Amino acid sequence: MIQGLKEKLENIEKKFITVKEILKPEILEKELEDLDYEMGKPDFWSDTRKAQEISTKRNSIAEKLENLRNIENRLSEIKDFLELLEIEYDEETKKEIERELKEVERIVNELELSSLLSEEYDTKNAILTLQAGSGGVEACDWTEMLLRMYLRWAEKKGFQIEIVDYQPDDVAGIKSATVLIKGLYAYGYLKGEQGVHRLVRISPFDANKRRHTSFAAVSVIPDIGNEVKVEIKDEDLRIDTFRASGAGGQHVNTTDSAVRIVHIPTGITVVCQSERSQIQNRAKAMEMLKAKLYQYELQKQKEKQKELEGEKKEIGWGNQIRSYVFQPYQLVKDLRTGYETGNVQSVMDGNIDEFIQSYLKWRAKEKTDER
Repeated sequence: MIQGLKEKLENIEKKFITVKEILKPEILEKELEDLDYEMGKPDFWSDTRKAQEISTKRNSIAEKLENLRNIENRLSEIKDFLELLEIEYDEETKKEIERELKEVERIVNELELSSLLSEEYDTKNAILTLQAGSGGVEACDWTEMLLRMYLRWAEKKGFQIEIVDYQPDDVAGIKSATVLIKGLYAYGYLKGEQGVHRLVRISPFDANKRRHTSFAAVSVIPDIGNEVKVEIKDEDLRIDTFRASGAGGQHVNTTDSAVRIVHIPTGITVVCQSERSQIQNRAKAMEMLKAKLYQYELQKQKEKQKELEGEKKEIGWGNQIRSYVFQPYQLVKDLRTGYETGNVQSVMDGNIDEFIQSYLKWRAKEKTDER
């Protein structure tokens, strides 16, 4: 029984060593010093948005360092308790060690996940767009179910949610929606959700109770605001205004305050109707357009590189990534990582962290294999 506790402690220690090697505490300490210096400047709050991002990053690094120190201390204490338990067995001490191991393992797992979020824009807010595929009302209903799943997930994470655009279907569900999810690592967590999500179920809209397959596309880009310089010519834009609409009558305006911007050369379209004025909606829509154009250019470069390297694998956001089967059995499966669960209701209630973690680990391995 004590041997089992020792083995669990050893496994946690091994994982913790790996996490430390990835996070590099000495580099985090230097980053923290640099950020504290930046925050001490008199004009630090002159750019509120940038200041808030720096503050959030500073707090995140400080929390990681605190967790690293905390784990080291607790692992040392657990070792001491195990030595005592070997000398004189006590059931309460054993239970306390089990509780401590479980809690330390949880913190180490969280640190392991954060260590996988090291790409350039992982810390940013996320712009999440959902689009119904073919299938009429069934696809629109599925798209709304996915939106609810992501909103539930974001709420559990404590992230702020702003519905930027919401286009309801005439019968049920939504044709499309765009949501800004604000929180540290929002984009890093959600970037793996990009792709086509497939639903198989007995349609509630089919009087004959036949099984239907529906599709919805999810797009995720980082909210980079004005951080990157993207040249946009006025003559390349078509700007339309219209009356705002919203879920359940929310965000509805009686004036033409909603803004749609089409970038004619690429066909990229953004819509914003979350703000009260046309000017505010236009400014936010332009920020979103810049982010989408930046991602568009990056994607073109990646595709060109794959072509030059002779890469045969099809890439692009349109690939099916996950299947959700409601009938005749219950299963949600990620087709990239192989991770699956039979608890469909839990997933639809926003409990998708296991899918996110599996993707990040799979992606990290893919990147290692590419080197």
